[in-house]
Amino acid sequence: MAAVGVSPDEPPKQKKFDDKYGLGFPLLSDPDHKVAKAYGAWGRKSMYGKLFEGIIRSSFVIDGTGKIVQASYKVKPLDTVPDAMKVLT
Repeated sequence: MAAVGVSPDEPPKQKKFDDKYGLGFPLLSDPDHKVAKAYGAWGRKSMYGKLFEGIIRSSFVIDGTGKIVQASYKVKPLDTVPDAMKVLT
């Protein structure tokens, strides 16, 4: 079992994020949003009434055959792995 994060940020920015939150798992860079779009984690968002495209913070538990057994959206960084572990226990 392994946890992996994917974000549209470049590796130097990801390192700062990991340093800040101490996630304890690797972050993979997806600057063209191909992975995020494939998982429905890139789309229209709204902030202060302004619409824009961006990452929809999400978590997926994927079994050994590649099947998604849980999808969670709007997750907090520090809750991502603990919430996913609840599904696995």
